[in-house]
Amino acid sequence: MPAVTVENPLTLPRVAASAEAVARPVLTVTTAPSGFEGEGFPVRRAFAGINYRHLDPFIMMDQMGEVEYAPGEPKGTPWHPHRGFETVTYIIDGVFDHQDSNGGGGTITNGDTQWMTAGSGLLHIEAPPESLVVSGGLFHGLQLWVNLPAKDKMMAPRYQDIRGGSVQLLSTADGGALLRVIAGELDGHEGPGITHTPITMVHATVAPGAELTLPWREDFNALAYVMAGRGSVGAERRPVHTGQTTVFGEGSSLTIRADEKQDANTPDLEVVILGGRPIREPMAHYGPFVMNTRDELQQAFEDFQKGRLGTVPAVHGMSEGGM
Repeated sequence: MPAVTVENPLTLPRVAASAEAVARPVLTVTTAPSGFEGEGFPVRRAFAGINYRHLDPFIMMDQMGEVEYAPGEPKGTPWHPHRGFETVTYIIDGVFDHQDSNGGGGTITNGDTQWMTAGSGLLHIEAPPESLVVSGGLFHGLQLWVNLPAKDKMMAPRYQDIRGGSVQLLSTADGGALLRVIAGELDGHEGPGITHTPITMVHATVAPGAELTLPWREDFNALAYVMAGRGSVGAERRPVHTGQTTVFGEGSSLTIRADEKQDANTPDLEVVILGGRPIREPMAHYGPFVMNTRDELQQAFEDFQKGRLGTVPAVHGMSEGGM
């Protein structure tokens, strides 16, 4: 799990919660069910079974892989529409090409993030490059959906390609954790991702036996998803492992620990920590559209069916497909 790393985390700025910080309790720990997305790549549905009041402004998150593809096996998604929210694709291992009906697109690889604001709508495709399909190889990533407030749902689409080398790297006081701030702010340190809805997104690698206690904005919710490894969360030391999501309650700090002994194929505890300021607006969500009302949802379907979200461009290397 390379993402972006450093040899000595003690060379990085360090973060820690103050002694006066109020520890957030653990409200629940859920286990993500497994499924398949797009043309058949394996995913874990990180937020399945969690009440939306604990997720807002996040909608869903899939862990894609980790999977070692044989030659000819790598898969992606066919062309599909989006409206009313933002998709965040974080590639930890492997390569993904992305393209949209507005002419945007690019390639993301180890540690890169593609942040797509769908806004008023577009057609989009994500697929492994031909070279990866031929060779096979390791693929692992995350896709997070972030809601947009009503005032921004019909804004013009835009992209942010966030290269792995631009993320804000931080550590804890003892150097036991490497923190990659992809978006938002942590203890005064800002990540490169620009968000319409205030959020913080951090990928933490926690060494065996290490603990991190992070300051966390009190007006944000707090979620932690284990991509790999074993550990515990909160003052309660609630056990967690690969594929589990922790929902924290109110407070101004959160604590995560890595077990002394990790799985044979996972040297460290790998966790994505998320928080955001809830939008607290009605949500109508169906498939690739996230709006505020059923009428707006129906309009999105009608606009898609009538070609108002764009048309599939004829570009070499990207095959056409349905929803």
